[in-house]
Amino acid sequence: MGHHHTHQNHGKNDTKGRNLVVSIFLNIIITASQVVGGFWSGSLALLSDALHNFSDVLSLIISYIAVKLSRNKASYGKTFGYKRAEIIAAFINASSLVIVAIFLIIEAYKRFISPVEVAADLVIWFSLLGIVANGFSVLLLKKDANHNLNMKSAYLHLLTDMMASIAVLVGGLLMKFFGWFWVDSVMTILIAIYLIVVGIDLLLKSTKMLMLFTPAHIDIKEIVREVHKVSGAGKLHHIHVWHLNEEEIHLEAHLDCPEDFTLTQFDEVLNRIELVLFENFGINHTTIQPEFKKEDPKDFIVQD
Repeated sequence: MGHHHTHQNHGKNDTKGRNLVVSIFLNIIITASQVVGGFWSGSLALLSDALHNFSDVLSLIISYIAVKLSRNKASYGKTFGYKRAEIIAAFINASSLVIVAIFLIIEAYKRFISPVEVAADLVIWFSLLGIVANGFSVLLLKKDANHNLNMKSAYLHLLTDMMASIAVLVGGLLMKFFGWFWVDSVMTILIAIYLIVVGIDLLLKSTKMLMLFTPAHIDIKEIVREVHKVSGAGKLHHIHVWHLNEEEIHLEAHLDCPEDFTLTQFDEVLNRIELVLFENFGINHTTIQPEFKKEDPKDFIVQD
């Protein structure tokens, strides 16, 4: 049995942690100011943006805790450490996006049925504050969001907040110059619909990882074809492929060897297989159980 794996970069985690702390601080300021502005102006859109910002504070804190936990070393009781903490954080954050969106739609519908006059000037100024602060936070997290699901969930919270602030600004301008107070509810509903779309997408991705589904970009049949081309490799079967976290893809399988290899000979074959799996599929942790004339199911996928 053999394995190959790579290690995480703790320096990247330090940068992620610092960026998250700055974003948390900015969002606390935005949330407090928008709550005051929402009640003062009577704007539901501004209050809904504040609620979304508050959910951002919670999601950013969860993401920060997950980043810190993911650095903890493995132990006898936790052989993988906390490497899946960031995926759990992404799942929680995605769920909160959808829940907040549903609440906003309900409140916006009530306001649409009974429109309320809104102090448009206050809405405009507080929405501008949200655009600037959230825009800065978005820039901080953008790079890490490209390769980490937890950071992407935090990034999406902040990006949707910035877009929500832009929508609130547009609504404020329309209320100020045209007296269209119903726009406040319409903008809230549009914000909520967007939250549901991005939230469900992220929820599905994190759920698939938590359920140990095969990564979307990996074709098991193609893996089998490539491994069977390796000199000395027999039939690959009983295959499992899954994400441990964003950086690690694991494969475990049985290999029905064509000869009664010595350990040294098998290691040579294993090294060639590991290279193929890493270069062609990005699989960076491989565990293969060698067999010779063993009577067991030889299907590619076997239900344990």
